[in-house]
Amino acid sequence: MRSVKIDRKASQPRGSRKGRGSARASRPQPSGKPFGKRKPLATNIVARTFRTVRAWFALHRLMFTLTAIFMAFVLVAALFIGGTVGRTVHAVNNGVAAIINDAGFGIAEVHLAGNKRTPTESIMAALNLHKGQPIFGANVHAARARVMQLSWVSDAEVRRRYPNDVSVRIIEKLPYALWQAPDGQVWVVERDGGLITTDGIQEFRRLPVLLGAGAAAAADIVEGVAAHRAISARVRAYQRVGERRWNLILDDGVIVQLPESNWGKELDALEHLIIDKGILERDVSQIDLRSPTQYFFVLKSGEKTNEPRGNGA
Repeated sequence: MRSVKIDRKASQPRGSRKGRGSARASRPQPSGKPFGKRKPLATNIVARTFRTVRAWFALHRLMFTLTAIFMAFVLVAALFIGGTVGRTVHAVNNGVAAIINDAGFGIAEVHLAGNKRTPTESIMAALNLHKGQPIFGANVHAARARVMQLSWVSDAEVRRRYPNDVSVRIIEKLPYALWQAPDGQVWVVERDGGLITTDGIQEFRRLPVLLGAGAAAAADIVEGVAAHRAISARVRAYQRVGERRWNLILDDGVIVQLPESNWGKELDALEHLIIDKGILERDVSQIDLRSPTQYFFVLKSGEKTNEPRGNGA
């Protein structure tokens, strides 16, 4: 076997390494100052001057803009105050209206239907529509709202009929009774107690008369009495007492007191007293039907009597 001899490289002496480190440490460090030449002084002056001028112009441009806006506002306000704008707009509107009217689209006629108690003049005033007015500009919704404010109007329909007509259909309220309010004012009222008017009361004198607070809605008692002919022929008024129950005031001044509930049964009893017992032919001024077991009577002399139910009066 042949051996191979490997020569090792001679290692550097320790002193040489230390010297390299010293040389490296002594290398000069860069300074913090930028490289290159400084800008000339003239260039700096020009830049500063340019910036100053630009700022001056920016400030004055802002002032100029604000001044222009203020002057424009003052001018427009002066035109409005002087009426120039209003007259111009009015003139333009009149011109447009004339053109539309010449074209056949100006309101020529208003057709009314359904009004029996509401005067035509009142409806026309509420509509506020004028002959020659452009039909396109007529606000039919606002016109209907105004018509609905009239006392006799329950519902209304306002429609355009092209090219130049407006159709108005009225549904009027139905008078049901006369109600004398606690303050003494007499109203014509609807079946549900809705107020209609205080005018022309004499025209409705044949309607049922209701008295007292809460008496305006009296359809139940009025229709209950109407089903009893002997009572209905004699009732002059319906009086609400304490907003709880009813009194019937008959044509000869007799007062019939009904209970708060189940008064329908008591109307049957009263009809029996009138027809079969002739109670109204007696000298009575008051009949009290509120007791379930007794009839109570007050005579015109002031005497009070009572009788049990079922044994006659």
